[in-house]
Amino acid sequence: MGKDRSGGRPENGAERRLTGSPREFQFHGRRSGHRLREGRRALIENRLPALRVCDPAAEEPVSDLASLFAGPMRGYWLEIGFGAGEHIAAQALARPDIGFLGCEPFVNGVAALLAKMEAGDIANIRLFDEDARLLLPRLPEGVIDRAFILFSDPWPKKRHNKRRFITPKTLDALARILRPGAELRFASDDMSYISWTLEHMRRCPDFSWPAAGPADWRNRPADAVETRYERKALAEGRRCVYLGFRRN
Repeated sequence: MGKDRSGGRPENGAERRLTGSPREFQFHGRRSGHRLREGRRALIENRLPALRVCDPAAEEPVSDLASLFAGPMRGYWLEIGFGAGEHIAAQALARPDIGFLGCEPFVNGVAALLAKMEAGDIANIRLFDEDARLLLPRLPEGVIDRAFILFSDPWPKKRHNKRRFITPKTLDALARILRPGAELRFASDDMSYISWTLEHMRRCPDFSWPAAGPADWRNRPADAVETRYERKALAEGRRCVYLGFRRN
């Protein structure tokens, strides 16, 4: 899910059914924030349609990721809930031979990333402007080489824990699209969500946690990029934890 930390109610009409799945899906969180400036509104209207992974309202599978990009890509990385796009934009700029898929339902975040792509002439990102759980069942099996879930909404109130992105169902969906040996990176400053994630990941036979010592979860990975949520957490004195899991 996106980076909304408001704990707001789901919007009307947000309930959706996933293709080929018996479970009901309900989005929780905000869809938009402050009114978009004219330039960013134009990016949403004119640039976003051509950069979508697929139509969020459709139910057809995404059969060929290569067809989404202008040139050949040596792999595909997925970021779930990219916020304002700092991390995915920097990663894509540093790795033009990787095709990036970014999921974010918060329209202001999508507009912010589109602005970064235009300013940096970044051509290797494709967007899904809905909750990632609607995209995962539509992607081909074993196609993603690395996935990121960075500082997503921790839903800290106990009655809202079930809204967290990490659940047995989403781990099954992630395991299906990640190739063997692929990495899943998770980061958070919320200790209850970190404990929740470790508990669920250790119960999931599709993933392993190869950490050898405290440095493996206390230090940001060398090739990672600081997000504004991480920066805010560190500025307020909260400890951040970085977990890296492998697809078995």
